[in-house]
Parts: sequence; structure tokens; C-alpha cells
Amino acid sequence: MNTDRQAVTVIGLGSMGSALAAALLDRGHPTTVWNRSASRARPLVDRGARLAATPGEAVAASPLTLACVLDHPALHVVLDPFAAALAGRTLVNLTTGAPEQAHEAAAWAGSHGLDYLDGAIMTTPPGVGNPETMFLYSGSSAVFEAHRPTLAALGDPLYLGADPGLASLYDAALLGLMWSTMTGWLHGTALVGAEGTPATAFTPVALRWLTAVAGFLTTYAPQVDAGRYPGDDATVDVQIAAIDHLVHAAAARGVDNALPELLRSAMERASAAGHGSDSYASVIEVLKKPADAR
Repeated sequence: MNTDRQAVTVIGLGSMGSALAAALLDRGHPTTVWNRSASRARPLVDRGARLAATPGEAVAASPLTLACVLDHPALHVVLDPFAAALAGRTLVNLTTGAPEQAHEAAAWAGSHGLDYLDGAIMTTPPGVGNPETMFLYSGSSAVFEAHRPTLAALGDPLYLGADPGLASLYDAALLGLMWSTMTGWLHGTALVGAEGTPATAFTPVALRWLTAVAGFLTTYAPQVDAGRYPGDDATVDVQIAAIDHLVHAAAARGVDNALPELLRSAMERASAAGHGSDSYASVIEVLKKPADAR
């Protein structure tokens, strides 16, 4: 164990918590662990981790504690009994939750003299420790900078801002992007698969197309920020005509059309709101203002 590296405690040893502790051990950090079921700690103890008997003992062992438990209520069940002993230490909460829960946790930590960062892990357990993997953090910039070298053992630490809810908010937004992209790919795979094309043949073409689509995001982001959507590429009305072909092709091949119908509905609402001649980025106006709020 490298004694020059900061000591760290990991609370919660599910698949993700165990991966966090393993990455810290791999990079020479003295690591203390605690889990409700102590048997989960055995592989880590065999690799050099110290097993604490209680959460209080675990937090006391290190200036920095990473928590990765089931949910925010579970976090409070674990730490509330030891709150009086937390002052002067830092808690990085990597438990999945909502932005509002991050605000509540930050307030709770502050009331007990505990420095706090909220975080989001943008990978599955096998990706922990990869320097290319994004870990999102929000809260005090001073706390983030103080612990950045240690957090870099887990992946690429990205600081989003002082609002403690930002990491959770980005997490939700990025997961939505992931699910939308993956479901769009699956729908396209089903469509070409109806004609006998295997997914392994379609996917390289899809990946090349997604690279091109990423360029549109860069073009459209300033339009969204300015609230002006010049229709100098493909307009919303042109996109509606194009998606009609997708809906027809899928229906003719017995492929479920719920996703493209949803997309067409958003485009048609944007057109009806006066954005038919604007760029596709103008669809954000109807997404920001759902039908029942207008």
C-alpha cells in the first residue's frame, strides 16, 4: 500500500461499491470498507482493504468517504447514527438519486460539519478505474479540487458546478440520451432485420451515422441557447415528411412504431407552434412546454 496516497473509506459494497474500492486499492490508496453484509468485503480484504466493524469506525478511518448504497434513505440509515462524529471529514455521495435528494443530503452534511460532494458514475462496474470513464461531481469547488487526485483513481472526474444537484441532473439527462439512442438503434436494427440484415452488419453503418449526428448537436446547441432556430438545413416540416417514410416502412414490416410515432408527434407539435420552417432544434420549445402546461 502506498502511504503517500490519501486514505479512503468506501461505504457499501454492492457491485459498484466493490469496484470503487478495488480501483482505489489498485492505485495504492489505503482503503477501509464497510458493508451491512461483511462477507461482501472478503475479496477486498484479501487484496489489502481494512474492514471496519461499523460505519462510524469506517468514516473515522479516512479523511474522505465514498458512499455507494442502495438509495438516499439507506444512506441516512447507515450514517445518521454516527452523524456527530462526521465533522471535519468529506463525504462524496455516489448513491444514485434525484437532484432534490442531493440538495437534501448536502444540507444534512453541512448541518453536521461535513464537507460534501454529490457524484454520478457514468459507467457499469467494469468501467470503474478506466481513465476515460466519466465521473460527474457537483458541490463545493474547493472540496472537489482538494480531492481531485484521489477521485481520478476512479475515472475522469468532471466538475459541473457548485449546485449539488447538478451531478444527479446530468446523470438523468445523459441516461435519457443513452436510452433514446439505444432504443433508436434497436428500432432500426429491427427494421433492417425484417429484411434479413443482421445487427452486426447494420451497426457499423449506424455508428458512422451517429458520428455525423453528433455534429448536428454542436450546431444546434448555440441555437437552443439563443432561442433562435434558422432553418438553413433540414426544417421541421422536412423532418416530418421524412419520418412518415420510417413509420410506413416499419408498419409494412410489422415493426413496432411507438418510438417514431412519439417523435413525429413532437415534430408536429413544433410545426403547429410555428416552427415548421425552423431547424429541428426548435422541437425543444415543445419539450420545454408540455401540452398540459400551455
